[in-house]
Amino acid sequence: MTDTTTDVPDEFAGYDDLPAVPLTSADHGPKMPRFDGDVSELPDRACWALQNLLTRRHISGERQPQLWSWVSEFADVLRVRLSELDLRLRIVDELQIAFVEQVGYDSRWGRRLLKRETINTYDAILALHLAKYMRASRDENVLVTREDIHEMFAGVSNTIDRDLAAFDKRIDRAVDKMEEMEFLRSQRDDPDTFVLSPVITAVMTASVITDLQRQFEQFISSGTEAPETDSETEADTESRPDPDESRLDTAEGADW
Repeated sequence: MTDTTTDVPDEFAGYDDLPAVPLTSADHGPKMPRFDGDVSELPDRACWALQNLLTRRHISGERQPQLWSWVSEFADVLRVRLSELDLRLRIVDELQIAFVEQVGYDSRWGRRLLKRETINTYDAILALHLAKYMRASRDENVLVTREDIHEMFAGVSNTIDRDLAAFDKRIDRAVDKMEEMEFLRSQRDDPDTFVLSPVITAVMTASVITDLQRQFEQFISSGTEAPETDSETEADTESRPDPDESRLDTAEGADW
């Protein structure tokens, strides 16, 4: 039997007995600067993942597989960087959805960095019904038609909906908003049939659904127009909703 043992210098003796140091996500060899003056401590992929988390509503493993893989790989260090900005990283592994939400607390120095979506009452009502519709379905691909969506508003009755044409128009605008937010995806061969995106399940958590359900029940039982609230922030440059549109407040984490 051949002895393969090699002599180890005394100064290196016992090194094999030391605990291994796990590599972190940032340990990927030499980092090449992306631009003149780049002093980032993170690999390029982590920087790009961070940039996309801050500028996209969400990252989907289905639609942005490369970005999703980077978010998953560098999740720990991304959480640290985002926390420094009063932001929280949400990752729903089973749906392969990642997004960032603003964290609120009392401080006159804190600043909201995320742009809040302008969500009107009909947008919120439709998002609520779609989330419940998807949670109740056992199908992987949940389809809903425009007719189905209009039927979801059968219980809505208040002073601003006496004009049925205007009522239908508001529902269609809510559908457009859900498409813009990628909660709904229209079919190429049938623009009035939509696939529900898993994004809605990730964003519409149980607490958000419960809060919106309570507000929705108050809204339809009042029979009057809900008070309009200001949905703009320092970073919100979108135009305000139409003056005859109302809005349901949303809970923390629902700044879509």
